Amino acid sequence: QVQFVESGGGLVQPGGSLRLSCAASESISSLYAMGWYRQAPGKQREFVAQLTSDTMKYYADSVKGRFTISSDNAKNTVYLQMNSLKPEDTAVYYCNGHGGSDTYWGQGTQVTVSS
Repeated sequence: QVQFVESGGGLVQPGGSLRLSCAASESISSLYAMGWYRQAPGKQREFVAQLTSDTMKYYADSVKGRFTISSDNAKNTVYLQMNSLKPEDTAVYYCNGHGGSDTYWGQGTQVTVSS
């Protein structure tokens, strides 16, 4: 079973940037998709971005043009570069991966955007 460990969250001012990392316990090349979700207090978990094994990238409308998903297969790591952050981006961000019929989740990392 693949395990993910997220890092890179923290407190940032509006307009600032953060880069989240998701390190997998084994090769991510066996997964057909990896992505990021987020959950704000009192809200449901929502899709943020996805990177497929054929290098297609998908983004939620709310983050298009501001967030970029990428991967480094040699390091078994997926990244989420977040620019022009807004207070409404405040949430716990979760790494997600799909392999076969299984879905894997990380424990999450808190991102707080506040002045």
